[in-house]
Amino acid sequence: MPKNKEIQKVLVIGSGPIIIGQAAEFDYAGTQACRALKEEGIEVVLINSNPATIMTDKDIADKVYIEPLTVPVIKHLIEVEKPDSILPTLGGQNALNIAMALADEGFLDKHHVKTIGTNTDTIKKAEDRLEFKTLMEKIGEPCAASLVVNHVDDALAFAKEMGYPVVVRPAYTLGGTGGGIAYHESELHDICSNGLRLSRVNQCLIERCISGWKEIEYEVMRDSAGNCITVCNMENFDPVGVHTGDSIVVAPSQTLSDKDYQLLRSSAFNIITALNIQGGCNVQYALNPHSFEYCVIEVNPRVSRSSALASKATGYPIAKLAAKIALGYTLDEIINAVTGKTYASFEPTLDYIVCKIPKWPFDKFVGASRKLGTQMKATGEVMSICQNFEGALMKAIRSLEQNLYDLHIPEIDQLNHDELKEKLKDVDDQRLFVIAEALRKGISEKEIHAITSIDMWFIDKIKHLIEVENALKNKPLTIDLLKKAKRLEFPDKIIAEYTHQ
Repeated sequence: MPKNKEIQKVLVIGSGPIIIGQAAEFDYAGTQACRALKEEGIEVVLINSNPATIMTDKDIADKVYIEPLTVPVIKHLIEVEKPDSILPTLGGQNALNIAMALADEGFLDKHHVKTIGTNTDTIKKAEDRLEFKTLMEKIGEPCAASLVVNHVDDALAFAKEMGYPVVVRPAYTLGGTGGGIAYHESELHDICSNGLRLSRVNQCLIERCISGWKEIEYEVMRDSAGNCITVCNMENFDPVGVHTGDSIVVAPSQTLSDKDYQLLRSSAFNIITALNIQGGCNVQYALNPHSFEYCVIEVNPRVSRSSALASKATGYPIAKLAAKIALGYTLDEIINAVTGKTYASFEPTLDYIVCKIPKWPFDKFVGASRKLGTQMKATGEVMSICQNFEGALMKAIRSLEQNLYDLHIPEIDQLNHDELKEKLKDVDDQRLFVIAEALRKGISEKEIHAITSIDMWFIDKIKHLIEVENALKNKPLTIDLLKKAKRLEFPDKIIAEYTHQ
């Protein structure tokens, strides 16, 4: 399908301020989108409240407005600039909410402005908890037992019937803002009250808690002709219960069988087709580790934080292609910019491991709770690439720039066997290092798995690092041992320290 010639001037809504739970990923996406639109001869008007971004550089868009991202300001800008289209799916949740507010009150129709890319009906089906739940039931995709509420009393009544704990998921929020896991009535009252307040439509989903299941993400693309591809699938180190933005993530998935992989891939295509997504989309799943049972957690009908990770992990420019699809192109018409020969309809293949570790601001907010849950606390993330998981993990740890070179934190090293067992129950930013120390102190992999629900495959890989670490400390440094340590990305500093060289 050729480019839609009716699209001549596009308003792109930017990412806004960098806040906890939303780092610079949307600046990356918005910059790609603006460049893609300009390549096609489209006049680009950008509005963003944050001047400290790449997208607000004067060369990225034809006109740049640094103004508050509010509905009245966007209205005034549309009246002044008179764009024929608006692209809200590349600026995060705030941009999406503004576009939905403008559409709901009829302002866009009145001024003959089209929402390009994923339309407002699709956004509503994906973001509105009740409509999404209804659609999933209609197409036969399983969701956890849940109830959509607009009042706290309804949430309390449902939880009393279902039993605690329950998960609170507000509609139209980013990074799990306003949500959480409630273990008793007073906690549910506080979380749900806050979630209803923060939701654009005063709505929360109260859901059966399936903590401990595997959490899997699929980053998928779809065009107006119905062509679908999987850009990347990712697996969380932490089980369901920790927001994916606060979890260590590995791509591609490492513990799924081919049947698991194909089951969820087919489901993702089924969902984005039913939603009529046009562009990038992120689908999150919970997978029972003991069966083929799965639940759809949620769908992001926009370029998300995970999209930036998937783009960098695969070299597939999701935001750029989403902008091209918004103009009317199909995946089999867009040349892959990396190869220069193949088309965007070809799925990327990864013959390496990508590992992402979140970067939390606890060094700056020393009094903040380090406990992790469904509400994202990270302000950024680091990504590493290696031929094996152990090496990718070691590289990522060093990339955090926290004076960490291996799986050691001094205060955790001092804990004894019983203290480590108790500490393993804490779901926080130090759990990776607690697992490593537990293995050093002789706590078995099965015990760690029973406490944390982290897959045995990941625990075994950490144990492999501990075994090499012990060999460096206690055995002669042979050529074979040195090669093994370097293959697993032990830095020279640590090798010299362990071998007293």
